[in-house]
Amino acid sequence: MTFSIVARCAETGQLGIAISSSSIAVGARCPWLRPGVGAVATQNITLPALGPEVLDQLESGLSPEHAVDKVLTRNGYSQYRQLTAIDHLGRTVHFSGSETLGTHNAMSGEQCVAAGNMLADRSVIEAMVAAFENGEGQLADRLLAAMHAAIAGGGEAGPVHSAAMVVVGELTWPIINLRVDWADQDPIGKLQTLWDTYRPQVQDYIDRALAPDKSPGYGVAGDDR
Repeated sequence: MTFSIVARCAETGQLGIAISSSSIAVGARCPWLRPGVGAVATQNITLPALGPEVLDQLESGLSPEHAVDKVLTRNGYSQYRQLTAIDHLGRTVHFSGSETLGTHNAMSGEQCVAAGNMLADRSVIEAMVAAFENGEGQLADRLLAAMHAAIAGGGEAGPVHSAAMVVVGELTWPIINLRVDWADQDPIGKLQTLWDTYRPQVQDYIDRALAPDKSPGYGVAGDDR
């Protein structure tokens, strides 16, 4: 039903998540990130509250392993949950409860952790980790490389319909937050198109937020810059 990768860029410290699902609007429920703290993907039978609660525990100083264990114990029903997390130091954890759906797998790699359920094959997750580790470019490029590798490896057992990618850096808000809430076909391809369009504009939007008097023009009627 869902596969995802949670990762950190060792050079910039950025944290990111890319995720896809057969369900609608996966980006609304499953990826949770906090700048300078960590990133959490909560999936399978999703309880969105787990994401911010794990981030709270990471911010308090707990390791990812202890943060996930504490939050799952407190909320119960851990047998239905699948979680992955990475902290600002690059430490990872993954958990798949006994009721995780269908063929599932989870795996940590260098500065990343991937997981999925209802997979075509367990090797899908291994392909994601390898693609991220060997990827080039920005963190977002490497996250999407992992998603494409998942699809090439078989992806989910059934069709996927939504996808999302979120990246945080030093600012208090996400510098990248792209979503395909529903597509009959190829939501990851559509997410790639969104990123290809947004990539050259990322810094412009940051500049406009922080220094609107010095930022690039908007290219609309009435803007003389």
